[in-house]
Amino acid sequence: MILEAEFSPGMPMAACEEVASLIEEAGFDRLGISDVVHWPDTYAVQALCARATRRVEIGPMVANPYLRHPAVTAAAVATVDEVSGGRAFLGYGVGAGLEAVGVEPSRPVATLRAATAQVRALLDGQQVGAKATAFGVHEAQLRRPPGRRVPIAIGTRSPQVARLAGELADRALVGARYLSPRFAAEYRSWVAEGAQRVGRDPAAVEVAPRLTLCCSADRDAAYATMRRDAAEFLVTLRPDDLEVEPDRLAAIEAALGKAKGWYFDPEAYHPPELDGLVDDRLVEAFSLCGDADDLVPQFTRVAAMGFSSISLKLAPVRRPGWSMIDGLRETVRTAARALPTIRALPPAT
Repeated sequence: MILEAEFSPGMPMAACEEVASLIEEAGFDRLGISDVVHWPDTYAVQALCARATRRVEIGPMVANPYLRHPAVTAAAVATVDEVSGGRAFLGYGVGAGLEAVGVEPSRPVATLRAATAQVRALLDGQQVGAKATAFGVHEAQLRRPPGRRVPIAIGTRSPQVARLAGELADRALVGARYLSPRFAAEYRSWVAEGAQRVGRDPAAVEVAPRLTLCCSADRDAAYATMRRDAAEFLVTLRPDDLEVEPDRLAAIEAALGKAKGWYFDPEAYHPPELDGLVDDRLVEAFSLCGDADDLVPQFTRVAAMGFSSISLKLAPVRRPGWSMIDGLRETVRTAARALPTIRALPPAT
């Protein structure tokens, strides 16, 4: 099982370096740094984390072509690849939170297609002309391109972009925290359709679900942390194969109206009504959660859906007086106790 861990850099830079080191020591294979508007710059944080690690791959989760020109993205990725000694990857997608800066993600599939093609060519050391892309460049070429092929992952939950990932990407990061056997099959079929459309072997594209991981020696604290997170995704996604009583769904939506702040921020306000409305079943539908003993059967369930890699957003455990770094330490250290068994899960068939 290949395991990717992502964290959001809402901490001092020294704390980000510490978390990166803990993630590597725990046994994760890849490290993603969230690319969030108004937060510390993902590529600067990646470079610091590269200095604090020796083995894990490092990249943005996920960068988008609306806030950075693809040529700028390619140069940033190439820089991280050099600093890390050849461990960079690019997580690319339409992006989220663009409304914070008044950006409308127009023509998402066409825009991402053109941007990915340009980034791929530039990272491969090629010269890109204006006729080759929708983004204005003229005889563009990186001065210091990587000396290897840098992997590109495309993240999405839409069928169209999943098919695009099958066409162009090395990896497809699919889904939005919710996973069921039906959705898993749909995600893989969309990626396979895209690959087959351009004559690629679908097996050449690694497909990984995007899930949230929150764990603690105090399993109740982990579940309590994830109740608002589960509520947010339930109301946003409304998966039609997850049964929730209409009255309870309405009550959850009303409670979320009182929430304040980003749900992973320790200083955010979590309406206490959610503790009674969002039960453990709903938490488990939208995350991998609990103590170290809880994790192995949950990861086994994901593997049984046909996945041999998972991309995990790390949620900091919330406890009175704890900061984000305290909560992330708890999640990573608890996960470390289960990771040897999880990594040894047999490849998906």
